[in-house]
Amino acid sequence: MRQREKEETALFYTGWALLGIACCILLLYRLFPGLFSLFLIPCVVQSTFGVYCPGCGGTRAAAALLQGDLITSFFCHPLVLYTAFTGGWFLISHTIERISRHRLKIGMKYRDIYVWAALIIVILNFLVKNLLLFVFHIDLLENVHLLS
Repeated sequence: MRQREKEETALFYTGWALLGIACCILLLYRLFPGLFSLFLIPCVVQSTFGVYCPGCGGTRAAAALLQGDLITSFFCHPLVLYTAFTGGWFLISHTIERISRHRLKIGMKYRDIYVWAALIIVILNFLVKNLLLFVFHIDLLENVHLLS
């Protein structure tokens, strides 16, 4: 097996494991919503310095995505949608390819550009949110409370 195929196989199994863990966490959240409020602490960077960190809005974006609100998810943190769609297609395409015993060669191939794109999304999100906050006094995350 080539090195790239080994990496894609590892990503495939890791992706399904993470999806399973996320489903378990979602189930626990549905069963015990009050328990999760204990773990929701404010961002230390935002609380201390008044600026959004590169990850600010990620939890709200994930909650919005789980509720089917793609627009709110995008505005809270676009990386969540990018990861959901890119990772989702990776898992679906590789699952179909494996079920067909590699007769259907539709498995999405890993490329470093996907990681670079994610990094660019994080940087742009950080810059745009803080630019809007400090120059135009627009706080994109101010009124988004999805987990309460």
